[in-house]
Amino acid sequence: MAKTTTPGTLRNSFDRRSILVGSIQGGIGVLLAARMTYIAVAENQHYVTMAESNRVNLSLIPPRRGWILDRNGQPLASNRADFRVDIIPDKLTDKDTAVATLADVLGLSDIDRQDLNDRLEKASGFQPVEVAAHLEWEKFAALSVRMPDMPGVVPQRSFSRFYPTGPCVGHLIGYVGAANAKDYENEKNPLLVTPGFKIGKDGLEKKFDLQLRGVPGARRAEVTASGKFVRDLDTREDVPGAPIKLTIDAALQEYVARRIGTESGACVVMDVQSGDILAFASMPSFDPNSFTDGVGRVEWKMLAEDDHLPLRNKIIHGLYPPGSTVKPAVALAFLEAGLDPHASVYCGGGLQVGNRVFHCWERRGHGQTDMAKGIYQSCDVYFYHFAQKIGTEKIAQLMKRMGWGQKFDLPFASQSYGTVPDPAWKQRKYKKDWAVYDTVNATIGQGYMLVNPLQQAVVASRIASGNNVQPRLILDGHKPQAQTLGISKEHLDIVRSAMNEVVNGRGTAGRAKLPLDGIQMAGKTGTAQVVGLNIGNGKGGMWKHRDHGHFIAFAPFDNPRYACAVLIEHGGGSSAAYPIARDVMTFLFDPQKAWDALLPMENGWGGTPQQRMAAKYRSYAEKYGVSAPKAEDAEAALGRQEEEQGNPQPIQSGAASPAPEPVAEAPAPAAAAPPPAPSAPSAPPAPHGAPE
Repeated sequence: MAKTTTPGTLRNSFDRRSILVGSIQGGIGVLLAARMTYIAVAENQHYVTMAESNRVNLSLIPPRRGWILDRNGQPLASNRADFRVDIIPDKLTDKDTAVATLADVLGLSDIDRQDLNDRLEKASGFQPVEVAAHLEWEKFAALSVRMPDMPGVVPQRSFSRFYPTGPCVGHLIGYVGAANAKDYENEKNPLLVTPGFKIGKDGLEKKFDLQLRGVPGARRAEVTASGKFVRDLDTREDVPGAPIKLTIDAALQEYVARRIGTESGACVVMDVQSGDILAFASMPSFDPNSFTDGVGRVEWKMLAEDDHLPLRNKIIHGLYPPGSTVKPAVALAFLEAGLDPHASVYCGGGLQVGNRVFHCWERRGHGQTDMAKGIYQSCDVYFYHFAQKIGTEKIAQLMKRMGWGQKFDLPFASQSYGTVPDPAWKQRKYKKDWAVYDTVNATIGQGYMLVNPLQQAVVASRIASGNNVQPRLILDGHKPQAQTLGISKEHLDIVRSAMNEVVNGRGTAGRAKLPLDGIQMAGKTGTAQVVGLNIGNGKGGMWKHRDHGHFIAFAPFDNPRYACAVLIEHGGGSSAAYPIARDVMTFLFDPQKAWDALLPMENGWGGTPQQRMAAKYRSYAEKYGVSAPKAEDAEAALGRQEEEQGNPQPIQSGAASPAPEPVAEAPAPAAAAPPPAPSAPSAPPAPHGAPE
């Protein structure tokens, strides 16, 4: 019999279901209330922070980099207010559209646009890529209003690095640039991926990077949901980096760099009392302002193809045979070994050593020659003769004491310090015994002998002061007291007097005489042979076949205060170097007279180094445009130059013919004795002294 459904049964069933559904709903309500309470109370700070992050944009403010100052407080590297724009690759949604818009708004040339694409290809992640710097306000404002439609594009006001004299300090100061992926991996510092922040990449900028960086600031700004700026909320100012003060004299540094002109060369000026380096110029150079902004393909091609090697710091990475600039130090070795300075030898143009004739640069000979004449007339035969009597070991020991072959405590990543050869060195290096021609060659600064211009300046300072002067670049308020070299004052006076004759008497550099009343400069010329005379005479022809020119000097002669060394690569001889030393020394005592001499020369060269580089860039841009190859990484390229340790010339230890008669500034010596015996028919002629 079927069960009868009554109104009571239905009511009971409904009540049970209502209770069940109500219980479920109540449970859900309790869970929701509990969750809402948890969110509102326990996770309140988390969601407040998230909401705030949607409304407020937090950003780091790159700190202003510490200035690099000269000894008088003048900036060699400073900062200037700047409008700039960067791209964050990871935030780009449409690279091509962004680049096209930027090119249109900023007026980028085809070359600039291609360089930007090159940089974007190499960039990764959040590494900022600089689009343009030093923008005019109108362009910056026009770009700023487009920000909501251009994700990844970051226009900002900041401070950029500025080098007032550009290439005049390239190899001294170095440059800064955006951090790369490797830099970030090493530090894991979010500041490194902040648009506008740059780190030291070379030179002193790299060496003192942490000190120069400073502490970043921070900015809170209210923005809309689309990221459009509404208003600033709070700002914490950055703390600028600590400045660094150098021993450099900024005015002298600029003058020296400009005076080298279109030559490939280097000049170092030192205070002989303190060792302070007053000028440190290797030219041609790169413009650190360009490197800071990012080197483009056209500029890179221009630098890479320059046979004057603008990327090489010739002062500490260039190695050269020093030529006759070694002779004052060799003469001191003779004196220490007991040689009478009045002892003489006849120079008839050469000296037979064994079965070879070693020629003097003066083919007619110098006649009877003592030590003083050997120095001021740079007579090779004098040094050939007495070097064999004194011995290589004693000469090498004294030369090292004077500074040849030394590495100095300076804030550079590396130095190439060359070679002062002796029998033990040759045995280690080549597993060969020392030969008499090695002694003869080293005595006149040829053969295995290799030095850099910094060492030459140190040698000049030590001869001038008689002290173990150590070069320094950082001015720290402490004046170092150099110890004596232990060389007799009488011996030093003999050599100094002969060096004075080089310039102011019967020597080889009469045109180096200072145009100043009462101030005399003492010096020593040096011409370093590059190729054998079977290839060229060293004076003309192919640039790379010409002799190097050297000159070391100090002034005033009677109370030395300054010393300098000048190198001119392939200048054809010392006559390319000593006019520069003359003008540099003139600047130290009468700057106006020195400028009056330089400015007409610069007009003939095409202007200042910056003006010549700009003209050359325009020429390359017109010729190559976007067809120029991609730029290399500048930091890596400069590093390679350091690792190569200069470009020493081939060792001159084989046969060579006598040099042609040079244009000398001293009277021809009188013949007073018979010429040396001719070489044996079966023996080849020996290397000769380079003409002075």
